[in-house]
Amino acid sequence: MSIRILSAHVANKIAAGEVVERPSSAMKELAENAIDAGATRIDVEAVAGGRKLIAVSDNGSGMNRDDALLSLERQATSKIQDVDDIERIATLGFRGEALPSIASVSRFRMVTCASADGAGTELSVSGGTIQDVRDTGAPQGTLVEVRDLFFNVPARRKFLRAFQTELSHIRMAFMALALSHPDVTLSLKSDGRPIWQLPGGTLADRLRDLFGAELMNGLKPVEFSLGPTVTGYAGIPSVARADRTEQFFFVNGRAAHAPVTAFALKEAYRGLLPSDRHAPVFLFLKMNPELVDVNVHPAKREVRFRQPGPVRDAIIQGIRQALGHPVALGIQPDEKALPERSGPFDTPMERSRPIQRRLTIENLPASRSFPYPAAAWARLSSDPAPGSGPAADSEAAKAAHEPETRRDDAEPKSPWAWCRVVGQIGGLYVVLETEDGYVVMDPHAAHERVQFERFMDAFLKGKVQTQGLLMPETVELPPRDALRVRQNIGLLREMGFGLSEFGGDAFVVDALPTCFSGASVKGLLVEVAGHLEQAGARGGKGRWREEAIAQAACKASVKARDRLSMEEIERLVVDLAGAEMPYTCPHGRPTLIYTSFKDLNRKFARE
Repeated sequence: MSIRILSAHVANKIAAGEVVERPSSAMKELAENAIDAGATRIDVEAVAGGRKLIAVSDNGSGMNRDDALLSLERQATSKIQDVDDIERIATLGFRGEALPSIASVSRFRMVTCASADGAGTELSVSGGTIQDVRDTGAPQGTLVEVRDLFFNVPARRKFLRAFQTELSHIRMAFMALALSHPDVTLSLKSDGRPIWQLPGGTLADRLRDLFGAELMNGLKPVEFSLGPTVTGYAGIPSVARADRTEQFFFVNGRAAHAPVTAFALKEAYRGLLPSDRHAPVFLFLKMNPELVDVNVHPAKREVRFRQPGPVRDAIIQGIRQALGHPVALGIQPDEKALPERSGPFDTPMERSRPIQRRLTIENLPASRSFPYPAAAWARLSSDPAPGSGPAADSEAAKAAHEPETRRDDAEPKSPWAWCRVVGQIGGLYVVLETEDGYVVMDPHAAHERVQFERFMDAFLKGKVQTQGLLMPETVELPPRDALRVRQNIGLLREMGFGLSEFGGDAFVVDALPTCFSGASVKGLLVEVAGHLEQAGARGGKGRWREEAIAQAACKASVKARDRLSMEEIERLVVDLAGAEMPYTCPHGRPTLIYTSFKDLNRKFARE
């Protein structure tokens, strides 16, 4: 069989199969061209899920007649000029394949006008063949209509899904575009019906418009720089869901992903969420374009980092830092706009109304409401020794008579403005009434979180505890694990391992971190070596330190069937309110389940 060059018509169809998978792909490529053209407004319209029509119009710079014709040629682009430009791409598009690929598999119409021209240009293309070129009146910008996508490629058209399925893909692509450029005004219509009308603004405004105020209330701002800069929002554990549809990553303004970002996200929430739950995240990674390879995937969905380590660490630390401060449960009112009250709500009907203001320590009633007045707070919030139970010890009792020792800055940022202990049910769960709902607390999980943060604080202060083995143990490791352990032997010693080389791939271990006393020495070293390789030295150290402390906290916590006294419950509530992450235990199980009075009223048909 002889070798021959494919015609441009066939080559464009092949390229279209890589660039244009479905109507949402065409919409994405056209909208990205509009962004690159400096558009401040983009309007998208779909008919029959985009199978009959995808139209994208913008107010960007537009094109003159010559550029409009040239844009339909493969590898015709204004984004790059030289091979070196590929190493520092700062635009969303750059290959010059989108327009010719889309035009080759659809009935294509483009109307464009540059600011300097008196008239616009209209092009009509059918299946890659230009049908008509003429002058026309048009405002500055570009309108592209893509009709009957894949009409001349039946094999591809039959793989398109139902209209609603294709529309859902268009909505997701539109959402990614809206999040990546919140300053651009955007609209989406389907079959003549408006779906979104999004004015330009801040990222917070855009998130509120797309997902609602309730989700926005459960997001924490992320801002961290470690070479790469990570900004955006990360969800607290209580707003996690069963799928990843609310997880978005953007690299230099481009919606994209990489294996290292998925791993970093999993690491950031490790210990905060169960493995089958996923927190919403909207993260923007900004870095030197020369350190990012965007020319990896035909549809530009995936990127590759030249130095993935700093990217991984920046994401992990950025999210962890953001989640280090608790947020209030439920939507908080504007305190300045509401009248003051002299006390808490007195009747059930009154409790269902919006909260009037936050109650402070000094003006709370004394009937099992938290935070308590200063003397009781000093008694309940004094720090016990690590490993002790939730009940107040003798030092705490003594502190009850010394309220002057409590500083104003000792009051924690509680997950509630006010709460009242109702009691314990089922021999386990504690019910709390808050200012705008009620909370069911798992005492074991709550005490785990309190103990975990207490133990973690001791580790961060350099108080690492080790336990010597009765008999030193010689461990022979596989070559790869041995190399990793050898490279990080100093780090392992900092983590509490008494470790020295014995020759070859063998090591002598004479001490372990106290939290792992009695564990298999070889198993520990093999696992920690694997984690060090996967997460890097910084991530590996953090992971093993946290896992050790989580195990110790679990062993030191109250058990599931322990009947707690009211004072023990009070102490636990106060301690949990002062925790940095009060919503989950170190293993990701929830400590609190919140229900608002609004939801309760709805269930009783009171709304």
